[in-house]
Amino acid sequence: MVRRQAAQTASSYACSVCYVRLLVFATLAYGTLGAAPARAEDSMRCGSKLVTVSDGKDKVRALCGEPSSVSFQGVIRRAPRYEYGYGNNRYNYYGPGVIEMPVEVWTYNFGSSKLLRKLRFVGDELDEIRTDGYGY
Repeated sequence: MVRRQAAQTASSYACSVCYVRLLVFATLAYGTLGAAPARAEDSMRCGSKLVTVSDGKDKVRALCGEPSSVSFQGVIRRAPRYEYGYGNNRYNYYGPGVIEMPVEVWTYNFGSSKLLRKLRFVGDELDEIRTDGYGY
């Protein structure tokens, strides 16, 4: 009777160890594979400087220089966005009505061995960074 209880206790201990190992492996696998991948479209490198989405035109021009070409794409109608507060107490809200914001696409040509970069500005804010074919 005592041997039977000891065997059951040993097998339940081995089962719980296997369960913990499986749980640790699943957590690590989810942490490495399930994490959101870094998106290259959110930033662009100009030499050693980095330009990211939501930067202003002035910052992009200061860090990357003048673009190869600028094209006006039209206007977008959006609700005005207001911000107040700072730090953890920063709030955004969208006001009534709509405003028209100009859309521009700046093209940067970094040479024939690198891809063209197209930066889309809505108003004064960098909205999107895309890559195109190789430069010229």
